[in-house]
Amino acid sequence: MYDLHHNDIKNKDLYLLYMRLHNEKGDTEMYGITATIHKFIFLVLVLSATGFQNCGSSGSGSTGTNTTSGGDTSPDVRIALLDSGFISPVHLTHAGDGSDRLFVVEQPGTIKIIKGTSILPDPFLDISARVRSGGERGLLSAAFPPDFVNKRYFYVYYTGKPDGATVVARYHVDQSNPDLALSASEEILLTVHQPFSNHNGGQMAFGPDNFLYIGLGDGGSGGDPQGNGQRTDTLLGKLLRIDVESGVKPYDIPAGNPFVGKTGFRTEIWALGLRNPWRFSFDRTNGDLYIADVGQNKWEEINYQSHAGSGGENYGWNIMEGAHCYNAATCNQSKLILPVTEYDHNQGCSVTGGFVYRGDTFTGLQGMYIYGDYCEGTIWGLRLVNGKWQNNLLIDTDLNISSFGENEAGDLLVVDLSGSIYEIRDASPGI
Repeated sequence: MYDLHHNDIKNKDLYLLYMRLHNEKGDTEMYGITATIHKFIFLVLVLSATGFQNCGSSGSGSTGTNTTSGGDTSPDVRIALLDSGFISPVHLTHAGDGSDRLFVVEQPGTIKIIKGTSILPDPFLDISARVRSGGERGLLSAAFPPDFVNKRYFYVYYTGKPDGATVVARYHVDQSNPDLALSASEEILLTVHQPFSNHNGGQMAFGPDNFLYIGLGDGGSGGDPQGNGQRTDTLLGKLLRIDVESGVKPYDIPAGNPFVGKTGFRTEIWALGLRNPWRFSFDRTNGDLYIADVGQNKWEEINYQSHAGSGGENYGWNIMEGAHCYNAATCNQSKLILPVTEYDHNQGCSVTGGFVYRGDTFTGLQGMYIYGDYCEGTIWGLRLVNGKWQNNLLIDTDLNISSFGENEAGDLLVVDLSGSIYEIRDASPGI
C-alpha cells in the first residue's frame, strides 16, 4: 500500500502521529481515523515536506511521455454505497462461478461474502490466527481459478506470522456449503522472506493464459536499499507467473516464461523493476495488462503491457521513479519500459490500480482503465486513443481507496479502507 517517507517531513511529531494512526509502526489494531482527518494530516505533511512549494497543481494528473490530459470526453461518474461495516477491506473479487457473489478481503485475515446487497454473517474464510496484519501487512488478496465452480478451491496472498513473510496458499471450500472455506485445508505454495515490513505488493490474478500472476514489492525500507527491483536472483520487486493448476507441487514454471534457461534468473519472473505494485489487472476483453506501481518520493505510475507481450519487461525501479531518473540527474534508460501515465505528490501519495471497464451498464466508460489515489480519493480514467494515452479526472471522493473490484458482469466497485464498498455509476442526466 502507500507510504510517506519520514526523510521528507520537517514536522516529525506530526509524522509520528500520522504513522501511528496508520499503523505503520507495528501490528496493533487499526485506528478508526476518518478519511477527512487523514487527508488533513497528509496535506500538512506534504506542505511540510515541500516547504509550501508547488502547490495547487491541476487535478488531471501529470503525464508521462506519451500521455495527454483531458483530451477525451470525460463521462459523468458518481459512486453509490453498496455495503459497509467491513474491517480494513483491501481487495474485492468474484469467483466467476455464476453466483454473482462478491468476496471482500479484510486485512486482518478474513474474507466476507456479499450476496445481492447483503453481507453474510459468517466469514467465508478466517485465517486471522496465521496473518500478521498492520501497516502494509495482512491478508492482501484472493484469486479464484478458472472453473472454480467445479474445482472448489482458491488462492490467497498474506503476510504470515511470526516474521511477516509473504505466503501464497491454496484453500478448499466446504463440499456442502459453498459460502464456507475450510481454514484447516491450507496448502502453502510459495513463501518469500520480506527483509522489511513494507512494500509487500499483495496482488494475485489469473491471466488470460490461466497462469497465476503475483505482484511482489521490492522488500521495503526506502529507495530499495538491497537493489531488489533490478536483481534477477530474487522474487522481490517482480511480477511472477506460475502454473498452479498443472498438478505439479508446489507449482510449475510455464515454458514460455522469459527467463527459463537463463543463468542467474529466477524462472518465476515475468517482469521486473517494480517498487510496490498495488493492484494490477488484465483487460477481460483483450488481455492487456495494467500495473499500478506506488512511487517513492515524487511520482506514482501506471505501467502497461500489451497482450501480445512475451514478458521480460523491466519497468525501471530503482533506476527510475515514474518517467524520471531516481536520485540522479541522468541515468541509463535503455531497455526500460516507462509508464504510460504518472502523477506527482502534489496530487496524491499512493496509486491504487483498477480495471478496464467492460460492463454493459455504463457505455461512457467502455474500454477505459479506471484507477485512483489512496490519499486523495481521486479517480481517473485512462484510455488509448489514436496511439496516445488520454488521462481524465472522473471524480473526487473522500474515500481512502484501497482497491477497485469487478463483479461478474464487469461493472466496477471501489473499496474504501474505512470499511465500505461503493459502486461506480453513470451520473449522466436521466440515468
